[in-house]
Amino acid sequence: MAAERGARRLLSTSSFWLYCLLLLGRRTPGAAAARSGSAPQSPGASIRTFTPFYFLVEPVDTLSVRGSSVILNCSAYSEPSPKIEWKKDGTFLNLASDDRRQLLPDGSLFISNVVHSKHNKPDEGYYQCVATVESLGTIVSRTAKLTVAGLPRFTSQPEPSSVYAGNSAILNCEVNADLVPFVRWEQNRHPLLLDDRVIKLPSGMLVISNATEGDGGLYRCIVESGGPPKYSDEVELKVLPDTEVTSDLVFLKQPSPLVRVIGQDVVLPCVASGLPTPTIKWMKNEEALDTESSERLVLLAGGSLEISDVTEDDAGTYFCIADNGNETIEAQAELTVQAQPEFLKQPTNIYAHESMDIVFECEVTGKPTPTVKWVKNGDMVIPSDYFKIVKEHNLQVLGLVKSDEGFYQCIAENDVGNAQAGAQLIILEHAPATTGPLPSAPRDVVASLVSTRFIKLTWRTPASDPHGDNLTYSVFYTKEGVARERVENTSRPGEMQVTIQNLMPATVYVFRVMAQNKHGSGESSAPLRVETQPEVQLPGPAPNIRAYATSPTSITVTWETPVSGNGEIQNYKLYYMEKGTDKEQDVDVSSHSFTINGLKKYTEYSFRVVAYNKHGPGVSTQDVAVRTLSDVPSAAPQNLSLEVRNSKSIMIHWQPPAPATQNGQITGYKIRYRKASRKSDVTETLVSGTQLSQLIEGLDRGTEYNFRVAALTINGTGPATDWLSAETFESDLDETRVPEVPSSLHVRPLVTSIVVSWTPPENQNIVVRGYAIGYGIGSPHAQTIKVDYKQRYYTIENLDPSSHYVITLKAFNNVGEGIPLYESAVTRPHTDTSEVDLFVINAPYTPVPDPTPMMPPVGVQASILSHDTIRITWADNSLPKHQKITDSRYYTVRWKTNIPANTKYKNANATTLSYLVTGLKPNTLYEFSVMVTKGRRSSTWSMTAHGTTFELVPTSPPKDVTVVSKEGKPKTIIVNWQPPSEANGKITGYIIYYSTDVNAEIHDWVIEPVVGNRLTHQIQELTLDTPYYFKIQARNSKGMGPMSEAVQFRTPKADSSDKMPNDQASGSGGKGSRLPDLGSDYKPPMSGSNSPHGSPTSPLDSNMLLVIIVSVGVITIVVVVIIAVFCTRRTTSHQKKKRAACKSVNGSHKYKGNSKDVKPPDLWIHHERLELKPIDKSPDPNPIMTDTPIPRNSQDITPVDNSMDSNIHQRRNSYRGHESEDSMSTLAGRRGMRPKMMMPFDSQPPQQSVRNTPSTDTMPASSSQTCCTDHQDPEGATSSSYLASSQEEDSGQSLPTAHVRPSHPLKSFAVPAVPPPGPPTYDPALPSTPLLSQQALNHHIHSVKTASIGTLGRSRPPMPVVVPSAPEVQETTRMLEDSESSYEPDELTKEMAHLEGLMKDLNAITTA
Repeated sequence: MAAERGARRLLSTSSFWLYCLLLLGRRTPGAAAARSGSAPQSPGASIRTFTPFYFLVEPVDTLSVRGSSVILNCSAYSEPSPKIEWKKDGTFLNLASDDRRQLLPDGSLFISNVVHSKHNKPDEGYYQCVATVESLGTIVSRTAKLTVAGLPRFTSQPEPSSVYAGNSAILNCEVNADLVPFVRWEQNRHPLLLDDRVIKLPSGMLVISNATEGDGGLYRCIVESGGPPKYSDEVELKVLPDTEVTSDLVFLKQPSPLVRVIGQDVVLPCVASGLPTPTIKWMKNEEALDTESSERLVLLAGGSLEISDVTEDDAGTYFCIADNGNETIEAQAELTVQAQPEFLKQPTNIYAHESMDIVFECEVTGKPTPTVKWVKNGDMVIPSDYFKIVKEHNLQVLGLVKSDEGFYQCIAENDVGNAQAGAQLIILEHAPATTGPLPSAPRDVVASLVSTRFIKLTWRTPASDPHGDNLTYSVFYTKEGVARERVENTSRPGEMQVTIQNLMPATVYVFRVMAQNKHGSGESSAPLRVETQPEVQLPGPAPNIRAYATSPTSITVTWETPVSGNGEIQNYKLYYMEKGTDKEQDVDVSSHSFTINGLKKYTEYSFRVVAYNKHGPGVSTQDVAVRTLSDVPSAAPQNLSLEVRNSKSIMIHWQPPAPATQNGQITGYKIRYRKASRKSDVTETLVSGTQLSQLIEGLDRGTEYNFRVAALTINGTGPATDWLSAETFESDLDETRVPEVPSSLHVRPLVTSIVVSWTPPENQNIVVRGYAIGYGIGSPHAQTIKVDYKQRYYTIENLDPSSHYVITLKAFNNVGEGIPLYESAVTRPHTDTSEVDLFVINAPYTPVPDPTPMMPPVGVQASILSHDTIRITWADNSLPKHQKITDSRYYTVRWKTNIPANTKYKNANATTLSYLVTGLKPNTLYEFSVMVTKGRRSSTWSMTAHGTTFELVPTSPPKDVTVVSKEGKPKTIIVNWQPPSEANGKITGYIIYYSTDVNAEIHDWVIEPVVGNRLTHQIQELTLDTPYYFKIQARNSKGMGPMSEAVQFRTPKADSSDKMPNDQASGSGGKGSRLPDLGSDYKPPMSGSNSPHGSPTSPLDSNMLLVIIVSVGVITIVVVVIIAVFCTRRTTSHQKKKRAACKSVNGSHKYKGNSKDVKPPDLWIHHERLELKPIDKSPDPNPIMTDTPIPRNSQDITPVDNSMDSNIHQRRNSYRGHESEDSMSTLAGRRGMRPKMMMPFDSQPPQQSVRNTPSTDTMPASSSQTCCTDHQDPEGATSSSYLASSQEEDSGQSLPTAHVRPSHPLKSFAVPAVPPPGPPTYDPALPSTPLLSQQALNHHIHSVKTASIGTLGRSRPPMPVVVPSAPEVQETTRMLEDSESSYEPDELTKEMAHLEGLMKDLNAITTA
């Protein structure tokens, strides 16, 4: 009572603060209630404390027999004493009217004269004790099973048998498991006494070991289960005298799989018979069991194994091995250990207020995994809107009401048993307000946002407190017509809005708001009725989805029916996916659970469920992730190798099993080794899971040992490697210094190989671990090969014939390489087929005969395991069929990649028929070959196997990121970059991130995706005079690589696109570059063209300029014709040589891209001899550009003055460098770079040509040839004939030479006639986008002869783009016609004959 009064005073002084804490704690379940402490109570209220109420004793599973009596114990503690009742199979027993069952004073149940028959089993079943305290609550005990042994029946009976003296015998007597405790044996009608030599197995079987004459007689088994005893057949056991004759070793009884519970005893039967008498040994997971020194392991009569007080560690595979010296037989069985449910976390008592949310926590373990259900005051809790199972086992109660008070119990159950744990919930009254004004009701409560599953409420401050800065608010809400009310509190004082989540669609809710100040809660607002929005008539998410692993390869997923099914649920679809992959699989399920089998061991999977009704799929559940159980490794460690350190130690190296076969976390490795001469004496040692080598010490000198390694997980030991042998040294050798020089070196050169043989150093006391052979032409440092210390012979292959090689040999050990020994040899020529041995001897030595080469390995295969690992396997035809290696041979694996071409081979030695090559580059093709070496004999290299490693995400960012502004469009920028240096696969795209804030989170940057392997991209509509930051990320099929460093670029200050119309039309490259100042009245010389912006022009100035241009054109044509005629008449031999030289110069100019040095006519006629030479292309910094406008008609192309010709060379190179792939790949565009190419070269008739105004620099074709040896043209454009041919090569097509014979004899090489003027013809869906504005900043206006508008695979006539200083089309046509009419027929005949002679001469020069 003193403590009670102290508690009253404490609560009286702190009631206000406790009240505030409770208010603040209503939002979260963790803070929603006080757990297991003193009740927070207000003054004047009665103190309520948690009442101790629990079971002292609970019933346990019981086995009984018919007619006997049974007591099921139960006792509970409480103040006041509880009332005890019993349930059987879930139904209360009426003990008052039951004459066989009665309740004992302590609460136990007594059953007298148990009734049990074939058709009447009233007492067998599940019993549960129920304790109740009025006004407090009810608790239930665990469930106990009462089993009544059935009627005696024999499933197998003893049979007559005989046994040799000293051997073992068995007599069967198998009954139901319930009756086993009631079985006994008789010999000659007398009870049989059991001892260490004669035992009864749990199945009832009798085992007699080391039989003697006294064991002979008549045997029978008896079952006594309450009724009259049941006897089996009586049989005779004969004991035969021992004989010298041997008999086969056989099992009389083998172990079978067993399941036991922790704490039970288990017997694994194993009885064998044979002569000589066998001995029995046991192993568990390949580990020998010591039954002599162990207290829990006992070897019973006949060889059976008994394990007492089983633990989880006893689970595994047990092997019974019988050996009689002549033969060995083996049997195995699996022992599975189960565990009853145990509580890792029990529910705790909770104080709470009405309308709050609480969570009872419950965490259990067991094997199999237990299921959990909740009971409140003895009644099952059914999940609903307000009672929910969360986090698998926890119980959440929403919107508490007074009736929720009581005792809650968590009951866990699995196949082994069940357990319960409980806690009490007390609902407290709200503390009364202290003296002081309380706030009035909040005003204007409205639903400002109504959705399907949430509602946002807002309100104004109460009239009593207009400012309301210190007020907090509570929103109470409930479904209309439901008395259970929930509460949601504002997050901070003064906040006047709350969003209520997790509501149901199309449901009416009633809300009210209350304000609180320091004195307490005020008035409640008037109820507000709000209905949520209806949802599409689809099912909601399935609640309580849970997934748990049931085995290493299976996972079970369970769920419940969606609360909002919106009609009948037709079926469910279960989706699951392995973590780290993007391939989701699904399965249709009609029930609420499904077990997925065939999964990968120890692998994490995610699951989700979607319900379907007649309208379709509903809302998916959240993903739940679970990992399959681990298992023993399914493969042995890899690459086991042995290294003899000295006479008493050997170092073992290995690699872990392949990741897919580890089946769990590797916890260690088990090393087993033995002397080769004593295979039964095996020593074991364990190392940690991170250790991949171990030094085995304390070995005998000069002794051969066998080694094997197995990997371990928590589940046990996996398979071991094959035995591998090594022999310790006879004596300890010195390894404090490098080896001495080998005593001799001999070489025998062949055509493409050199056979090298040697003898070891004379000082045999220094350790030699191998030999390094270096060789090369003139130098021994080009290639190095290392071989084993046992090897004395090696063949260097793949050498060049008739070449002088220098060879060096060095012995090495762990200290380093010793002094080299040099030798040289010259490989034989190809024609030398002699087999005469050539030895270069530098010391007296008898040559070692060349050993017969071994057969090379066959069937070499490369299996790709990952992005950096490939497994190489092979077969050896020189081994027996089972491919077991029993000698000291070893294999050398070599590999290389062809990128770069001069990559050297890498080598590694292996002593098994496989090798794991690691450290490779991703997405790289490797070639592998293998050779075998045995002593001095080696094979040649095997056939090569190839393998390409898997791709990996790029490990480096794109490089050389640059940003430039697009000329004429200051709001558009062009981003250029280069691929990552470590792409690790085919780049499938890029992502460009840009932002004005370099420090912004990456998800706030703007994203521009780029598909394919393009290396440039345009970004439009940026803000002027603003700094932008750019990052680029590459991706391949495996994912995204790292981002590049941020690159800053500031956009121009003003939009100058209206100031540069001509620049954009002509593709001006320089930023801010302008046309020459031609005056304000300048008019472009093109028919029908206008000033770009419609500015007025002077007709007089335009006509005068036109007349000047036409006059200059006419004079130029006349001069060209005269020079052409003059050049063709020069026929002296000196002139022919000069023309030949001119031809060769033109050939060189072609690589420089000279467009003025047009070839002679005969070269044009026979161009097929010259067109296939490679062109020296300049690098293409921008292979692909986007969003570049195409001129739509001839008026869109603004011609420029011919004063710009001084920069044509620079501009043409720039144009080709920036041309798009589409325009570069169009054949007609290539041909259009020269007027001659206007003649169609297809078998198809040419399409309507667009208007072409020839450039003045391409007309004097003949004259340019005359001066070719003296004149170096600065232009960079290639001749059009060659461009056409090179384009054909690029596109993989072969175009014929001219199919259309020219109508005039000179038209094939003279200036062609221009087609009649007319509107140009375009294909509206053409992809060609020549970039007319992407040039270097210092370039002037770009002059492009023609642009191709056409699709791939179809030739189109060329289109003029920009033609500087060209006359009008009508004028040009007239000029060409005049030039053609100036030749007489007889002159033309002479010219053609002369040209034929020139053609023959040039053909002869070309052939030479």
